[in-house]
Formats: sequence, structure tokens, C-alpha cells
Amino acid sequence: MTCRYCGAELSPDVKFCSSCGRSQEQEPATSPPWGESSASGSIPPLPPATGQTSAQTGRWISDGWQLITSDWLQFVLMSLVLLVINGCIPFVLSGPLAAGMHIACIRKMMSNKAEVGDLFKGFNFFGAALLAYLVIAVFSFVGFLLCIIPGLVVAAMYQFTYLFIVDKKMDFWEAMQASHGLVKKDYFGFTLFLLALIFINIAGALLCFVGLLFTIPLLFAATTVAYRDLVQFENRENF
Repeated sequence: MTCRYCGAELSPDVKFCSSCGRSQEQEPATSPPWGESSASGSIPPLPPATGQTSAQTGRWISDGWQLITSDWLQFVLMSLVLLVINGCIPFVLSGPLAAGMHIACIRKMMSNKAEVGDLFKGFNFFGAALLAYLVIAVFSFVGFLLCIIPGLVVAAMYQFTYLFIVDKKMDFWEAMQASHGLVKKDYFGFTLFLLALIFINIAGALLCFVGLLFTIPLLFAATTVAYRDLVQFENRENF
């Protein structure tokens, strides 16, 4: 069996491609761009994945900024809570909190609702998110020891891992492989995308750290926008 989107070889019983992450069960429905309400006024429909393989740094960051500024208070509060918790309990909760930030961004895209409590929904994926964080940290550290650039490429390879965990319900290693499957189509572009987000957060830190309250959610929002374009959200009912 091969993936009907990217052509990768798959086992007959798999539901998602381990290379591109897209569902093998049904075709996504065509619908208007996210953020537009449906005719009935219910949850706005989502667009199909575009099938693009290259990074679009400027547009993703712009869309991510639009997303967080449409509900800036909630995202600022989430950033503040994230910084406080990571400051008190470093490393252990970083992965689940990152998953929670992505859940908040997905909910904002899907239903135009995001709450501070969404941050803690990442704890529903505690084991997978924690293991993903630890493994990615080790791989990135080894990459940075070899040279800065390999470290950045490794970090870029796995930047969609938490999204595959919360959306596709993958375990940590399968999610890491799926993320790598997306990024390997444009290592250079996705590394520049990550680097742009890093520089934005450095700028936020230089503004007496207050800017981080906006740049941290921007990092997650832009990455979620990229995932939406590249893969498409699968499990709407879970958000």
C-alpha cells in the first residue's frame, strides 16, 4: 500500500501516513478559508490541505500574528502561565504545555474560541509530549555540539511533533517521524522558518521580557498555521 498523497510505502492497516501525516481513510472536504463562518453560523469549516511542500515563512507568521491578536488577552495570559510553570518546574512540563498551546491555537482556528484552560489540555498527552520533548532536546543538543546549523536543522525537523501528537493521536516517535516527513521536503525553508521565530522571540526578550508574552504564542500559532496548510486537522471533535 502506498500513500495516496506522497507515495510513501505503508502497511495496509495504517490510518495515517508516517511520511506526510495525512489520513488514508477519507478525502478532506473542500470548504472556505478558516475564519469564515459557515452559512448556518456554526463552527467555521476548515480548508483542505494545500499539498504544498515548501515553507512560506512570511505568510505563516503573518497569519499566526493575526490569530493571536484576534484574542490577545487569552494568549498573553497563556504565555504568562507557561513562563511561570516552566520557571517553577523546568523541563518536565514543557512538552505537555507546548501541546496545550497548540490545542489553543487549533481551537481558535476551528471555533474562534481559545481559553487559558486549553493550555492544560496538553496534559491529556503527557507521556507522549514529555518523551517527545526529551528526545528532541537530546537530538538538538547533539546537533548543536557538532555545529550550530545541524542543531537548528534537527530542531526544525521536529517542530510539528506536538501537533501530530494532539491531532493524529500519534505516539512520540511516530509523531517525530511524521514531522520529519514534512520538513525533509524543504530543510532549508523550514529551518529559516524556525530561525525567524527564534529571532522574533529574542526580540521579545530584549523588550524587558514583556514582548515574550506576544512572541511565545506567535511561535505556536505560526507553526499551527503551517501544519494546517501542510497536513490539515483530522480530529475536529477533539477540540
